[in-house]
Amino acid sequence: MGPFARLEIRFLVVMGAVLLASCAPDSVYGFPTDEIVVREVVDGDTIVVTFPNGQDETIRLLGIDTPETVDPSRPQQCFGREATEFLTNLVPNGTAIWLERDAEARDRFGRLLAYAYRSSDDLFINAALLEGGFADLAIFEPNDAHSELLTSAVTLARTRSAGLWGQCGGPDIALDPAEYN
Repeated sequence: MGPFARLEIRFLVVMGAVLLASCAPDSVYGFPTDEIVVREVVDGDTIVVTFPNGQDETIRLLGIDTPETVDPSRPQQCFGREATEFLTNLVPNGTAIWLERDAEARDRFGRLLAYAYRSSDDLFINAALLEGGFADLAIFEPNDAHSELLTSAVTLARTRSAGLWGQCGGPDIALDPAEYN
């Protein structure tokens, strides 16, 4: 191995260490899966969890968008309360979950972006919200690791007229239709 090859290897090792160090504060890996617990359900697609080190993080569930209930700049939307209630029943406070990250660590609001799974049975929470008709599909590139599975889940809900598809006629419908005029 020539001196140039050794220099390349050293460069790659150093760059890898720098990359790992820069990702460490956002890492959700390395924690036992049953030690990340739900502290609060904010709305149908946002939860607050506590990591084993005591740090709380707001998690925005990837691949889904539930009707609005807490954004003061938008009217409450049809089936929003039901989506929040469904998520609260899936993962009540104290529920152990595990998280899977995708390409981007955080959204523009600083929330950690992740797919969530209930530790007790590995239920894919994001997909369950779609299948039940509590959410619409919202794939934002490059965060598309589960786009096929999530697309299938929302297609099933639409076909069955489940949740917001049957009750509201679709997503993004204000509770008071007069607010849309």
